[in-house]
Amino acid sequence: MIKLRRPQLFALLLALSLVVGLILQQPALTQAKTELRGVWLTNIDSDVLFGRDRLTNALKTLKQLNFNTIYPTVWNWGYTLYPSPVAQKVIGRSLDPEPGLQGRDLLRELTTQGHKNGLAVIPWFEFGFMAPSDSSLAKRHPDWLTSRRDGSKIWLEGKHDRVWLNPFRPEVQNFIQNLVVEIVSKYDVDGIQFDDHFGLPAELGYDAYTTKLYQQEHFGKNPPANPQDPEWVRWRANKITQYLQKIFKAVKTRKPKCIISIAPNPQRVSYQLFLADWEKWERQGLVEELVLQVYRNDLKVFMQELNYPEVKIAKKHIPVSIGILSGLKDRSVASAQIQSQVEASREQGFAGVSFFFYETLWNLSQEKPPIRQSAFKSLFVQPKSRPNLLAGWKPE
Repeated sequence: MIKLRRPQLFALLLALSLVVGLILQQPALTQAKTELRGVWLTNIDSDVLFGRDRLTNALKTLKQLNFNTIYPTVWNWGYTLYPSPVAQKVIGRSLDPEPGLQGRDLLRELTTQGHKNGLAVIPWFEFGFMAPSDSSLAKRHPDWLTSRRDGSKIWLEGKHDRVWLNPFRPEVQNFIQNLVVEIVSKYDVDGIQFDDHFGLPAELGYDAYTTKLYQQEHFGKNPPANPQDPEWVRWRANKITQYLQKIFKAVKTRKPKCIISIAPNPQRVSYQLFLADWEKWERQGLVEELVLQVYRNDLKVFMQELNYPEVKIAKKHIPVSIGILSGLKDRSVASAQIQSQVEASREQGFAGVSFFFYETLWNLSQEKPPIRQSAFKSLFVQPKSRPNLLAGWKPE
């Protein structure tokens, strides 16, 4: 048995106390002071927005489970989900004809009740420049639509025929910007969110207007036949970036504290397939919150998406959170998978998580609602405020 002298014993005890102290401090180092706990509310495969009582109960439940942010769709299927004079003038209807929205100002309800329940409200332009092919918008403004090189316009999303408004046309830009400004000016929103639909499928952009614009800037040359031609991709992506600069300025002029949130796919998908160059947007200071859609089942693949260089760089500048799939109408996601992805996001030092989408949190699932709600309660044990770049957020 080794005998220690008093000075040696004192030094050993001191060292042990320091080690114990570091261990006790470790949770404080790994548990962020703020955390985004968000969820998207859509009108696709979901009726949460279509009744006052249903919405009221949903927001109360989210508060009880310590969520702090909602991203409700306000622009979908070619209509606004709130009464809009801008939409009335352009589309001929001020509001989506869904019966559950009539006689209501949904966005007013969302902001009032959301804030009452401690939830930030960031309206989401879910369809971006996309519209149903048979929508009033597409029928009233056929010249606003863009096309492929062969002149075709239909873009299939699942079983649905879509068309795309041309994001390079001034009339289209003015329409979307006027909707954004209308929301920011009239409603007590905490931000505005766009995703990949704020871009354009790379196969499109061969319409007469865009072709002429390209020719003007390329000594009369036609756009490349290959839609993935690097210069052609970059030219169109840069035009969309320039438009986001206008949107950013318009929002900040009217409401400086309004967050610009972007919820894209990983950069290579977002840029190459949708011409939405969020990496460039972030580096130009146009993104104040990034919620990266990482809808993967395999945890290894999920983790790979979190570690791309552009993601790591963005984390140093702004709150970057991870969008997690909680399920689809015909695809249930187990609580265990959700939990493992939330924990992985935390371990990697992300600012939080948001779930797509509300209905699949506990209503559309093979697991019973009490089990699902208990799982989310275990993830969000205590309330936390959301990270806010404009309120002094710093990377942990």
